[in-house]
Amino acid sequence: MITGRRLEVTSDRPTQFVDISTRLQDEVTATGLVSGRVYLQSLHTTLGLAVNENEPLLLEDLQGTLERLAPRDVAYHHDDFTRRANIADDEPVNGHAHCRQLLLQPAFTLLVENGRVILGRWQSIFAVELDGPRQRSIALQLDGEFAPSAAACKNDRDRELVELELARQLRVDPESVQLPMRRLVEAGGKRLRPLLVMLSARLGPRQEPLRAAALAAAIELIHDATLVHDDYVDRAGVRRGRPTVAAAEGASQAVAVGDFYFAKATRVIAELGNREVTSTVAAAMETICLSQMDDVRLRGLYPGDFDVYLRVVRGKTAALFAAACRAGAQLSDARPETAEALSQFGDLLGIAFQMADDLLDYSESSGKPRGQDIRERVLSLPLIYATENDRVGPRIRELLAGSVSEEDVGEIQALVSASGALQRVGRDARDLATSAVSQLDAIDVDGIRPVLADLARSAVDRVS
Repeated sequence: MITGRRLEVTSDRPTQFVDISTRLQDEVTATGLVSGRVYLQSLHTTLGLAVNENEPLLLEDLQGTLERLAPRDVAYHHDDFTRRANIADDEPVNGHAHCRQLLLQPAFTLLVENGRVILGRWQSIFAVELDGPRQRSIALQLDGEFAPSAAACKNDRDRELVELELARQLRVDPESVQLPMRRLVEAGGKRLRPLLVMLSARLGPRQEPLRAAALAAAIELIHDATLVHDDYVDRAGVRRGRPTVAAAEGASQAVAVGDFYFAKATRVIAELGNREVTSTVAAAMETICLSQMDDVRLRGLYPGDFDVYLRVVRGKTAALFAAACRAGAQLSDARPETAEALSQFGDLLGIAFQMADDLLDYSESSGKPRGQDIRERVLSLPLIYATENDRVGPRIRELLAGSVSEEDVGEIQALVSASGALQRVGRDARDLATSAVSQLDAIDVDGIRPVLADLARSAVDRVS
């Protein structure tokens, strides 16, 4: 069996030896590799790999050797931009870094035995930054004999607990609200927010899976209640392949169903008896409601700009991601700095998730009608970026100035695609997901970092 991963590395100095030994072991544990190999490959020409002793004086010697062999302050043909074609405006002067990389390794193979990466007593494996500070990616391929990992088994149990708790919560509700909400809940969904609760709830001394599942289910109900209201405001007819509450039961019922589950989720959380958790989720709900009002009000300024977009997204989407992470940690009595770092992770992940979601409006395989965001004048980052484009921006603004026909929607979509905005949003989303994972560097995440990193990747690399 073979599986592929990505390891994200953040540097904060021009030259830096980043010890990735522990994180590699975390990846091996998370995948359940028992016996085999880990292949590492740097995805950057100015990021090398090395195996050596992690001793500060030795690392200074190694850095000094690189500086002597490929000094920064000499002339390199690579840095003479007059001799090179198609150079970007922000092209760095880094000929020295490219030369230094030749003195290191672009790839490595490490052996795994009995679930452990094999390194000598004094050995560590380093990602060697040569042109920082930068965000970097290392490709991993794990090959060999796998067993179900403890983390994977625990994640499956977490998902099962959340689904059981959601079913239990809905079963006791009046049919008038239960049936419409069940239609939405049983249609699926990624369950990212409840899974973030369950993972964060593992990071404190008070680990109680049943209480965590109750909190996770309540947060999913809050999310679903916002969807019921959003579908009414956006006049959407379909959600997850099924009729929306507003379309099937009417506008007044959609408002009532959403309100009921906001109230129910609040009660479930209050009954957990943790004031910090209650306060965290209540603050997030306030932010969501205010941002929803902002979103509707700002549609008159459509398509808006990046600052407006970020303000709305941070409230409408990221606030509940951040609250799920913080509240899960608080429920388990995790340290305040752990809860804060997880909240920052959730905030950035939520923004990245929404950016990726914006791209689905241009996808044939997303399951939602193409161009829906344009029809409903929803703030959308691809459209914002496209209107900034000198070539297609004026025409897009001209089309948006009046009532938009179906033919106009098709033309706008084509112009956005031609502008390069979709690729730009995709890059932004991936960069934010990487930044989200880097928020975990300063805390002990008890072996779940690879799971959180996978969640971040899956949040931005999706088609539905």
